[in-house]
Amino acid sequence: AGLDFEEGCALLTALRTGAHVRLGFGSFREYTERLFGYGPKLTQDKLRVAEALEEPPETAGELQAGAINFSVAREVTRVAIPSTEKEWLEAARGRTVREVEQLVSGHRPGNLPDDVPDFRLKRHVLRLELSGEVVATFREAMAKVRRDAGEPLDEDAAFLLLCRQALDGNRDPRRSSYQIALTVCERCRRATQQGRGELIKVGPEILEMAECDAQHVGHAEAHVGGQNDATGPAHVEARPSRATQTIPPAMRRAVLRRDGGKCRVPGCRHAVFTEPHHLERRCEGGKHLVDNLVTLCGAHHRAAHSGSLIISGRPSSGLSFTHADGTPYGGAVAPAVAEARAKAFQALVGMGFRESEAKRALARIPHSASSLEQVIRHALRELAPQ
Repeated sequence: AGLDFEEGCALLTALRTGAHVRLGFGSFREYTERLFGYGPKLTQDKLRVAEALEEPPETAGELQAGAINFSVAREVTRVAIPSTEKEWLEAARGRTVREVEQLVSGHRPGNLPDDVPDFRLKRHVLRLELSGEVVATFREAMAKVRRDAGEPLDEDAAFLLLCRQALDGNRDPRRSSYQIALTVCERCRRATQQGRGELIKVGPEILEMAECDAQHVGHAEAHVGGQNDATGPAHVEARPSRATQTIPPAMRRAVLRRDGGKCRVPGCRHAVFTEPHHLERRCEGGKHLVDNLVTLCGAHHRAAHSGSLIISGRPSSGLSFTHADGTPYGGAVAPAVAEARAKAFQALVGMGFRESEAKRALARIPHSASSLEQVIRHALRELAPQ
């Protein structure tokens, strides 16, 4: 651990002084790869940790003394700042690297270990060893998904569409083309999705997507065992009930027929996997009406619920699609402004404001407000009378 600390400091000094340039290497990554056999990811991690350890003195001291190893320091420095590093080091003490990774996951810099993690930040890693033919075919499939979308897609959105097309089993337009199982806590509204026997926590936008076109299959209650014993084992009972479809099958078929079975977002060519989206949410008084439903692909459906895609109007009178920063969909986007407004939208909804209220408030904010704090302050002023 002590040598890792020294090596990180030396690598950071080498980068800042341009050692690779003086020695004739094309890049710092080439320098570390040729001399030490380090891949780009390992080099990046070592430099990031070394730079992060310049501020939190206790973490640096623990690594230098060997009280923690490099892998634990790597995870702690992702979230610890000088005012919170004591709490993170104490929470990491005695844990394995895997346990520390799970502890850190879902937290931002400045959070404390006991803070509720944001599961939208939690990332899962898939490692595959494939033959050349399979890799080439996979790349072609991903390229086709991105071409059909008509816009750049991140890895999450592209993989989501690829997997959903593979799950496209039911061709009946009255029902969803595939099924997933979500379990929702009625009290806190957190959702978990079943994936081959494992419950995986998902973000609120995934729950909103599912509720647009869901089938409710039952109700479960957790009971605590033992008489007057609040610490007894808990078990879950499911109340058997008839499954109910959120959108009536005939209406779902009518909406898909009206939209040609494809996503209505301009330029999107996805037609294999599509689903109805409520323009006015059910929980905000939106009805199961053909004019309140629009067909979207999975990627754009998620974008609509996360606030990065704004849809206004009605199918009968004309729909308008804009990015979070207010620019027409498909035009030049200001990334920082769009990200700030999308995060502000999620924050306002999390505070209890309706989606429609949050959208109207954000639409009235001047474009000069670019930081997240400025956007939220302006939006709260707009919403203050309510």
